[in-house]
Amino acid sequence: MRIIESVSGMQSAADGFRASGRSIGLVPTMGYLHEGHLELMRTAAQQSDVVVASIFVNPTQFGPGEDLEQYPRDFDGDVQKAGKAGVDVIFSPSGEEMYPKGFQTKVRVERVTKHLCGIFRPVHFEGVTTVVCKLFNCVKPDLAVFGEKDFQQLVVIERMTVDLNMNIRIVGVPVQREPDGLAMSSRNSYLIGQERHSALCLFKSLQLAKRLYSRGERNARTIRDAVIDLIASHPFTSVDYVTLCDPVSLEDVEVLERKTLLALAVNVGRTRLIDNCILG
Repeated sequence: MRIIESVSGMQSAADGFRASGRSIGLVPTMGYLHEGHLELMRTAAQQSDVVVASIFVNPTQFGPGEDLEQYPRDFDGDVQKAGKAGVDVIFSPSGEEMYPKGFQTKVRVERVTKHLCGIFRPVHFEGVTTVVCKLFNCVKPDLAVFGEKDFQQLVVIERMTVDLNMNIRIVGVPVQREPDGLAMSSRNSYLIGQERHSALCLFKSLQLAKRLYSRGERNARTIRDAVIDLIASHPFTSVDYVTLCDPVSLEDVEVLERKTLLALAVNVGRTRLIDNCILG
């Protein structure tokens, strides 16, 4: 497995892969890899000849007061895990390499970033789309793999790829969960003591919503109120949002007449967690 740290080195390697007729699959990550990341890498390995995993904690997607400096890192462990998951190249640039002196360009997707996490993290998605666009230009992939846990991110990247005529296939992989149902996340490591048990309220609330839907409930407010009540019954929790919306436009729905996304963002202690499911 190769480790490449420069943009020019990654572009040169990508040109070589393409010249030899090999397809490239990209898995963008911020490192501190868990089984959810590894499933993305295995998916990329199944669908491409060369798998590139980027490891870059992107500063532009963190807002003031967020956990940029505290974000967990374990590069040596990440290298070992990625190699076992079928990764051929790790692209691990520095901040200065990705955002050199004088950098002043941003990529912005409009409407789908105005909902869900975009309300609470106003600079986040502009940072995501800018860095992913740059990663696409560095790695030159045929396909890129993202997790559906970050459902809004997946929608935003799909929108950017279509709007900017990028010839890249975007692949979504279902949420990977711990045995007790908690969605896998690098930020789960922040949970301390009983917070870990309280964090299960996200998964439990999704299950509750599915039961209500299966019994015929179609009123979004009724489902939302039940979910909020369940979350509030757990200690250390506060809700950022519980939203039922169209899974393409991310606009709120009042009645579940077709497939609907239930998306959650919940603070458990000082840890912000997200989760989601499709109803219908």
